[in-house]
Amino acid sequence: MGYGECVMDAGSTLRRARLRAGLTQGSLAARTGTSQAAISAYESGAKQPTVATFSRLLAAAGCRLEVDVESATPVTEPSTAQLARAGRTLLAVLELAEALPVRHEPELRFPRLPAGA
Repeated sequence: MGYGECVMDAGSTLRRARLRAGLTQGSLAARTGTSQAAISAYESGAKQPTVATFSRLLAAAGCRLEVDVESATPVTEPSTAQLARAGRTLLAVLELAEALPVRHEPELRFPRLPAGA
C-alpha cells in the first residue's frame, strides 16, 4: 500500500454492519453467495475483500459504502532524511541480529510428521 492510499479496518466495519443488521456470518454469507468461512476471514482480517466485494457485503447487511475524500486527513510522504534515518536504523538492527549468538538444537524437539501428512 502506498502513502497516498487511505486505510480502514474492513473487518471490524463489516462485523459492526452485520451485527447491527442482526445477521450471523452464515446468514450474511447466504445472502451474498459466499461462504461463512470467507465472512469469518474478512472479519478477522485474515483476508481483505475487494472494494466490490466489501460493498456487496455491506449492502446485504443494509449499509452503504461511501468514500469522502473531502474530509480525509491528508497523508504526507516521509522526507528523504526520514527514509534515510529509517534505513540506517534497519541496517543497525540487522547487524545486531547477525552478531547475536545462534544456538541450534542438535535434534528436533518434535517428531517428524509422516510423509503423507
